[in-house]
Amino acid sequence: MSRRAASPPVVLTIAGSDNSCGAGIQADLKTFGAYGVYGLTAVTCVVSEVPGRVEKVQAVTPEVLRSQISILFEAYPIVAVKTGMLYSRALLRVVSEELADRLGMFHLVVDPVMVASSGDPLLKKDAVRAYEEEMLPLADVITPNLDEAAVLLGCKISSHRAMVRASEELYGRYGAAVLLKGGHLRGRDAVDILCDRRGVREFSLPRLNGCETHGSGCTLSAALAAGLARGQSLAVAVAGAKKFLHQAIARQLVWKRGRVHTRALQHRADGRGR
Repeated sequence: MSRRAASPPVVLTIAGSDNSCGAGIQADLKTFGAYGVYGLTAVTCVVSEVPGRVEKVQAVTPEVLRSQISILFEAYPIVAVKTGMLYSRALLRVVSEELADRLGMFHLVVDPVMVASSGDPLLKKDAVRAYEEEMLPLADVITPNLDEAAVLLGCKISSHRAMVRASEELYGRYGAAVLLKGGHLRGRDAVDILCDRRGVREFSLPRLNGCETHGSGCTLSAALAAGLARGQSLAVAVAGAKKFLHQAIARQLVWKRGRVHTRALQHRADGRGR
């Protein structure tokens, strides 16, 4: 009699759908597959976009989102949850309520998505306070980029020293570990800062200039959630996620149509940090 293979850890992403498959739940699912975990989705919005341009956003109703989350928790042993684009105060409240009822059952990675890499807004202005009051205090790890951290703190972050201070302030304010992404700073290396109860640590890899970064934040937070789901410590999961993203950017795909070049990250299993 053949022995049944062990079932993989289950990870849920609650985020928007990107029809170009470079970001959102599609990027998350590709990352989960590369990490060998089983991915579930709860869709918050359908986004019509390609790298560099968002054309339309259509949110699902709060009732539909609540149904997606609750039915998945009834059926699957979810060990990690990653949130991305939550878009509105109403949807954010549904997510926070559903997750708060089940705290302690899973690792929670919150990527406070506010603006697309194209500059288009992905979070309504009245939802920022709800993020601060209802979502971030639930998280085990939050993964803001510099622009998102600046919104949360009300100040610009333009240096490595300011990054360290910002990560410490966010950790003190919300009690969650903070992975502050420094990709928007200039410099030879791309440096991310992790701040938690053990203090401040840096994770650095050479910067890849002139590359497509659409979906990079989604990919990093999804890889982090997958690493935690596989039993990795936070520091090991962060290092692995950063390596995975670095290789996805370095190996990006390119399609040429006349003068138009469309690029996408390549999520490959051999780029997974171990």
